[in-house]
Amino acid sequence: MAVQKIRTGLIARFARLIDFRIDERMRETIHELTNRVNDLEHATADHRRRLDAAESGLGDAIGDLRWTRAELDRMIPHIAAQEAQLETLRESLVMTPRSEPAEVAESRSLIEEIQRQHSQIRIRLAGIARYEDRLRRLEDAQLAPATPQ
Repeated sequence: MAVQKIRTGLIARFARLIDFRIDERMRETIHELTNRVNDLEHATADHRRRLDAAESGLGDAIGDLRWTRAELDRMIPHIAAQEAQLETLRESLVMTPRSEPAEVAESRSLIEEIQRQHSQIRIRLAGIARYEDRLRRLEDAQLAPATPQ
């Protein structure tokens, strides 16, 4: 029994010595690996935060895209109708006959004559307005009570 106690004590002491030597040699490596694991944990947390932000932004972009698609679906028939109206207008412009240079000259002379007559009418109306203003002043002066002096 005493031998067995010595043997277990010796084995335990030998095991502690081996553990001490292993710990002594591996301490720097374990410290480096611990630091690296800590850095990776921080990086993973940062990546998760950034991934959550990206997913949130993606959700917003999907909502905007759906709204844009709905607006586009709503506007397409209106644009198609306007394009049809524009094409009809284009066709009607093509159908109008070209006028002769003599007709263009006659149209211009008619327009100039109308403009001249409008100018004369404006002058006459301005004269009438002045005449009416003068009559009004004379009537006001005649109706006003005479002030004794």
